[in-house]
Amino acid sequence: MMKPKNVSPCLAPFILGAALWIAALPTISARPHKSPSPQSQSALAASSSKKAERQDDSINLQPAKDLLLRPEGVHKADALSHFVEGMALEESGEMEKALAEYQKVLNVDPGQTDLASRVAALLARNEDFPQAIDVLKDAIKANPNAPEPFLQLAFIYAKYLKRTDQAIDYANRAIAIDPRNMDAYERLFEISLAAGDERKALQSLERAAKVRSDDATFWTRLGKLYAAIVFKPDSTPKPDEVARVNEIFKKATERAADDPAVLKDIADYYAASQQIKEAIPIYLRLLELQPDDSGAREKLATGFVLTNQRDKAIEMLEEIIKQHPEKYQPYDLLAGLLDDAGRSFQRANQTAQAKAAFRKAAANYEQSTLINPTRPSPYMHLAELLLGPLKENEHAMKILSEARQRFPGAPEIIYYLAIAEREAKHPEQAVATFEEALHEAEGEDAEMANARFYFDYGAAAEAAGLYDKAADLFKKSIALDPANAADAYNYLAFMWADHSSHLEEAQEMIKRALQADPNNGAYIDTLGWLEFRQGKFEQALTDLLRAAGKMTHDDPIVFEHIGDAYSKLSKIPQAMESWQKALALDPQNKRLAEKIDNTKTKMSKGPPPNANPIQ
Repeated sequence: MMKPKNVSPCLAPFILGAALWIAALPTISARPHKSPSPQSQSALAASSSKKAERQDDSINLQPAKDLLLRPEGVHKADALSHFVEGMALEESGEMEKALAEYQKVLNVDPGQTDLASRVAALLARNEDFPQAIDVLKDAIKANPNAPEPFLQLAFIYAKYLKRTDQAIDYANRAIAIDPRNMDAYERLFEISLAAGDERKALQSLERAAKVRSDDATFWTRLGKLYAAIVFKPDSTPKPDEVARVNEIFKKATERAADDPAVLKDIADYYAASQQIKEAIPIYLRLLELQPDDSGAREKLATGFVLTNQRDKAIEMLEEIIKQHPEKYQPYDLLAGLLDDAGRSFQRANQTAQAKAAFRKAAANYEQSTLINPTRPSPYMHLAELLLGPLKENEHAMKILSEARQRFPGAPEIIYYLAIAEREAKHPEQAVATFEEALHEAEGEDAEMANARFYFDYGAAAEAAGLYDKAADLFKKSIALDPANAADAYNYLAFMWADHSSHLEEAQEMIKRALQADPNNGAYIDTLGWLEFRQGKFEQALTDLLRAAGKMTHDDPIVFEHIGDAYSKLSKIPQAMESWQKALALDPQNKRLAEKIDNTKTKMSKGPPPNANPIQ
């Protein structure tokens, strides 16, 4: 006999049924134990001794008579053998041979209704409808109270034989046997709908709706069938129709308890029908049970976007937070919406509104971490806001340091902490943390050590004064992703130009950056600064002024460079004007303030000095 391979999920019910079937078999003939009389005990002992000498059980292949199967047990054991063989053949794709084995099982026990339905389905697929019908009718004779054969007959008569009346009759007989069987109502609904009779299809649903059932899945399935009729792509449902579907899903909600699958179906219905207010509390309940269900979060967020109800959603979430301040999920959802709102304001150049939205988003993420500090994602989202639009680098360091303690095996958190330390002007500390992140990534998350990682690490090394190390890291970044290395080319060129070293290589680097993005103001500034270091002051001034015009916002470094170029050309008033613009944008720049004061002092002593104040 063939050994079965991995069993398909569709066969699992039959395996369970077979196991229960075998467990119930009266296959062993049991005898009452009879104690020997005192008079016969010595004779029995002698007889046993002689038998022990004559019989070696290791080579005695004949089983004891009281362990032999009764004839009916032998038949059912053979049937099980045919069933297992049939499964193996079906898994191998040998459907005809599998059918032959299954039918041998049904010859022994035609009342195995699950198997009979399976055999009938296979026969119908092969267009052997008479044989399929015979198998099902035999199953009904053997087990008249099982609804499955009736439902299979209804399917065959409706789909293949196009005999709707008989199909409906069989479906109704299944309902009569088991009035709470949702499969039967669904079959009746499908038959009527396929026949083009929507009125009868709805009648079958109304019939099901009158059933008293505490099974939440019964009601979600019924609700989905109602929704398929009510919500059509080419028409708008009537309010009373929507109310009727809502009534069905309300029954499901009342019986759902803590069943995530049921809650998901209910929430998805409300979200899909744009009833966001009803969907939100159910999604929140679902997320309490399955906190990592990103699909639920995404569907909720998508629902807000598709229905253009972000403001309304924010209001609802704020109200939920007032009612349930102890739950972290509303804070997460609200933070995500506020983050999206901030980015929309940012794209519209509404800076004040953007900053306010980002600040609220950060506050909600932080509250989420306080309520439930066991998840890394809110820490990461909060850090992104603090490091990005809010520029609160010290605060980001504090948050990420706490996250690092809570999640020691997460290299991405160490990476973000290194960036926060760099941005908070702790470059030496940042370099050490980057090296730890790299070490962790090699063991846990090798994909993290990508071109962007080495670029960020290089920027930290440059800020720490480790210029050779920084150059190596930028080159590593370029090698990993040369097609998207413009920023690395520019940073390396600027670093070398700023320190008047490797100027020829810097020329090649900035050339490549500008080939990728010729109108990038920052890249043009690097070109101008490189020309300045090469002593090409007129050309430098031209390119630096062009850079200022290309920048998306005023940049203090560009204005300082322009002032330096004017100063080298002995145009001190213009230099002072540019430096003062730079200082207004960066009032903490002590070096620039000293440069302005020194120039003012020299100007007060006489004509423009020949000596240049640039350091």
